[in-house]
Amino acid sequence: MYPAPPFQAVPPFGQRPGTSGHPVGAVFLGFFVSVIVSLLYSGLILATYEDQSVTMANTIYLGHALLNGAIVGSLVGLVGHRNTGAHISGAVIAALGAFFGYTNAIVLVLAENDGGGALWDLLRYEPFFPAKAWWSDNASGGVDVFSLLGLVLAAAAAWGLAYLLGSRRPQT
Repeated sequence: MYPAPPFQAVPPFGQRPGTSGHPVGAVFLGFFVSVIVSLLYSGLILATYEDQSVTMANTIYLGHALLNGAIVGSLVGLVGHRNTGAHISGAVIAALGAFFGYTNAIVLVLAENDGGGALWDLLRYEPFFPAKAWWSDNASGGVDVFSLLGLVLAAAAAWGLAYLLGSRRPQT
């Protein structure tokens, strides 16, 4: 009999140790929940846009971005476990959810005010108007800092929670 080696044997080339979690399922679940949270935000803006000040609109947007990132990150961390690709994908999905929640709210408000004809004109003549409205600050004519801050908040919350919750899961 030979004595056991003092180190753990390395698996043969091309084979990986088994891991737990479902990273693809985590990304799809995060995407699905991000769409729902973004639609709820757009509906909230549609219901309250007439009574909002600029400060309140920015606060609601940042809250939406943080909530979207927290929910997506939690789900990705719990389902995807330690998969770094799932964590990064969750951060991207949360940031996109914050962006599209805002732009879809602009389209819904425009549709409520001016009807379907305005939407057709928007698609024909200025299809990127919602993205330009998200990007620009009408008061000073520059870039809206809150828009970029919302993306950073959503991505940071999603990645941070996915990392924290995923790293608590045992490695198999």
